[in-house]
Amino acid sequence: MKTQAQAAAKEAPKIPESNLPGLFALLFGLFLGLCLLKFGNPSVMEKFVDTPVNIYDWMFSPWPAAIGCGLLAIVALVGVGAATWRRDLPWGIMALPLVWLAWQAAAASQSINPALSWETVRHFAACAVCFYLGVFALGRLENPGFFLAGLVFGFLLVLAEGFDQHFGGLAQTRRYFFLYIYPNLKEFPPGYLKKMTSDRIFSTLFYPNALAGVILLLLPAALAWVWSWRAKLTPGARGFLMGTMGLAALACLYWSGSKGGWLLVLVQGFLAGLFLPFSRKAKIALVTILLVAGLAGFFLKYSGFFRRGATSVVARFDYWRAAAVNTGQHPVFGSGPGTFGQVYEKIKRPESEMSRMVHNDYLEQASDSGVVGLLAYTGFMAGVLVFVLRNGRLKADWVKLAIWLGLLGWALQGLVEFGLYIPALGWTGFALLGWLVGRTPKRVDTKAAGG
Repeated sequence: MKTQAQAAAKEAPKIPESNLPGLFALLFGLFLGLCLLKFGNPSVMEKFVDTPVNIYDWMFSPWPAAIGCGLLAIVALVGVGAATWRRDLPWGIMALPLVWLAWQAAAASQSINPALSWETVRHFAACAVCFYLGVFALGRLENPGFFLAGLVFGFLLVLAEGFDQHFGGLAQTRRYFFLYIYPNLKEFPPGYLKKMTSDRIFSTLFYPNALAGVILLLLPAALAWVWSWRAKLTPGARGFLMGTMGLAALACLYWSGSKGGWLLVLVQGFLAGLFLPFSRKAKIALVTILLVAGLAGFFLKYSGFFRRGATSVVARFDYWRAAAVNTGQHPVFGSGPGTFGQVYEKIKRPESEMSRMVHNDYLEQASDSGVVGLLAYTGFMAGVLVFVLRNGRLKADWVKLAIWLGLLGWALQGLVEFGLYIPALGWTGFALLGWLVGRTPKRVDTKAAGG
């Protein structure tokens, strides 16, 4: 007679014998690592991204998201061959991305700017594809090492570009822009001039807070993955690599000037501390030191910002007000995916800075696609995070816990930013959500197992 533990072990997903899942994981990780470098612009600003025409453009300029969708289609073909269907996962979580995507398409059909909305829907479709690839293909692998190898490599290149910008590269880019590009521009994204005149780094992303989003999403996973190399490196070597990577990422976060990013890193550190295998007193002491030091650094760094009246916070309140007004006027389908900028231009306060984004993923869903779009997206994000927390056995797997913490940080940043609308963040986040769901152990009938 089988015990419950034996039954659970038998039902848990196994590492496949075929090499195809491993090949897919490597390709998928490399693809998303490339996304961090080349697809860091919001989907609603595609018209400002030119198709590369020479080797210089291919190497150093961002690429249109359409190229990314084409590459994703190729990766997906390999993923279909590597996938295994699972019927034991919660039908609500598995269906919500499709419900959300279908509603986005319906909202696009009623949009005030159909062309822009369908471009946004294409981006959302890629998000959904990444999620299901994560569940059914990537989720077959218990160890995501092949996948994380490509993704972390891209992340390290993002940090390297951040260092280059801080130590002179940003100043050189600024000089080149104002000498050769700005005089010939007829139109450019709102806020672009402000970004080019600031010393805040943004690396390969659209603007500094998007860089902070990448760090929030991927730093915990990168650190835990390095720590998992027990068979390859000594504890000292692993600690050195983790310390180097962590300090580099925190330096880029500091230079990005992202206030929300800094506070959310503290939240991640606080939650990670609760999972440490220390005594309760040691955990409390460690977490207290982390919070005091982090908050002290925050207020020292940004005291001037608050004395000036926290202008970016005030601006966000006006964006959120406009989104709420538009949702009230169009509660069913909204104004169309990606169209907040057109709405805001008409109802914004005269003193407010123009923005194409709500700077809140959830309110943007409501404004762009109505209450159903808001509920479907919010329900999906919250549902996955809660489901994995309750069923994912996070305490037994530091890599899985770290990925969950990264996704939580990204989801919380969505309250004040628009990471969902940036392919580098949206596609990567959905893929990681899918892997977590796909690695959740199959449910076991305890009565049958014991009987």
